[in-house]
Amino acid sequence: MADLIFTRAGGAFGSRIAPAAFQSWGRALGRTAGAYVGSRIEDALFARTRRIEGPRMAGLHIQSSEEGASIPLIHGRIRISGQVIWAARLRERRETVRSGGGKSGGGTRTTAYRYTLSFAVGLCEGPVARIERAWANGQPFDLADVAHRLHPGTEGQTPDPVIEAVEGADHAPAYRGLAYLVFEDLPLDDFGDVLPQLSFEVVRGPAADGERLETMARGVCLIPGSGEFACATTPVRRVIAAGQETSENVHADPDRANILVSLDQLQADMPRVETVSLVSSWFGDDLRCGVCTIRPGVEIAAKETRPLVWRAGGVERAGARVVSQIDGAPAFGGTPADESIVQAIGDLKARGLRVGLNPFLLMDVPPDNALPDPHGGATQPAFPWRGRITCTPAPGVAGTVDKTAAATAQVAAFFGAETDWGYRRFILHHAHLAVLAGGVDFFLIGSELRGLTIVRDSATHFPAVQALRALAAVIARRTVRAMSSSISTRCGRTRRSMRSASTGIRR
Repeated sequence: MADLIFTRAGGAFGSRIAPAAFQSWGRALGRTAGAYVGSRIEDALFARTRRIEGPRMAGLHIQSSEEGASIPLIHGRIRISGQVIWAARLRERRETVRSGGGKSGGGTRTTAYRYTLSFAVGLCEGPVARIERAWANGQPFDLADVAHRLHPGTEGQTPDPVIEAVEGADHAPAYRGLAYLVFEDLPLDDFGDVLPQLSFEVVRGPAADGERLETMARGVCLIPGSGEFACATTPVRRVIAAGQETSENVHADPDRANILVSLDQLQADMPRVETVSLVSSWFGDDLRCGVCTIRPGVEIAAKETRPLVWRAGGVERAGARVVSQIDGAPAFGGTPADESIVQAIGDLKARGLRVGLNPFLLMDVPPDNALPDPHGGATQPAFPWRGRITCTPAPGVAGTVDKTAAATAQVAAFFGAETDWGYRRFILHHAHLAVLAGGVDFFLIGSELRGLTIVRDSATHFPAVQALRALAAVIARRTVRAMSSSISTRCGRTRRSMRSASTGIRR
């Protein structure tokens, strides 16, 4: 009543004080002001509460539910949408929030409605191994954030407990042979209170006719051993420009590093694997062992990354070797950053796996090189096998230094001192990383150095084999109980194992 009285009074007052030409405007402004004053007086006197009701749903549209639709038969890894095969009633939750007013009432009461839905999506013929990724309305959707259960589609699977609770124990189907996913009270707020269009990346292995390689394997070699942050468990981003970044090691999952996703898949697909040999590569630049240097390498000379910054072998990016290019792109991934190797070892150990470290030598000899070939060619082949590193001239080539004292000098230059860019520094640095990571179960040296280990300085003495054995002994002396088991040395056909029994790597 007060707002009506003040509205009329305000209109009369506004038309009276306004000039004759603007009386209609004055009346309108006066009515508006009067209505506001009257409303405030009425609220103060009678503590009136305003009520606001949010929108409510009258029904729900289901993404796809077609009777008689075919059941897909998939192999490998496939993205599919599936069919909604069951849905409970929409669950409504009412939330009321009061604002303003005082002890005697007044203010505003706002009521909003929240909706959740329990439903099942049929995927394909089972059994499936797992669901790798999911999307909702075309955007990545993290299944870990919602309550869900995957029924893989075995012939012995039982009804889902939610379906059983709604339909009753005698009326809940088990959908045997069908892989399906059940969502329990999925919140619809983020999807505009409608069921989103869902799709899933489903993994289905081969038929289980006897034992397969995946179930027989006990150990794997984790390659490629290159990639500046390929082994990092921390997501790393490259800064392109102000406000512009791109991911260095997050591509398979929006929030997790690639290596973590890969190791999850490894343990899911190969459940009996107990041992992982982690490969980490530096780069050699010549097949002639006497002049070959071994250094960590980067893909490009200038790159800003965060939160990790590349550093390996005691050098930062500016001091590292830049790998060769092919058609304007790096021929190799760069050496894994030291910190990434430590992170990878830590994660592998946390998974309960036996961990080995395999320092691996990649040969970065570009196609346009003019280096003399120790095996007798005009120039060295592009990106050759490390097994072709040898003395120069090589055994069997005219003028070879094999079986002479000169072979000893060339092999010694290849290994070098700890401060040289040689094989010794390469190996001892990785042993130091193993200690920083809390130790490894085995450490492999001399891998594939066939051409080097057959070089002799006399009829029966192999200097490279002797140098590898001496290097293994140094590692054993410098690594105390942090190195948790044996060091295996492979020298062509020579293999020797020894127990670790020392204290940390001295730098």
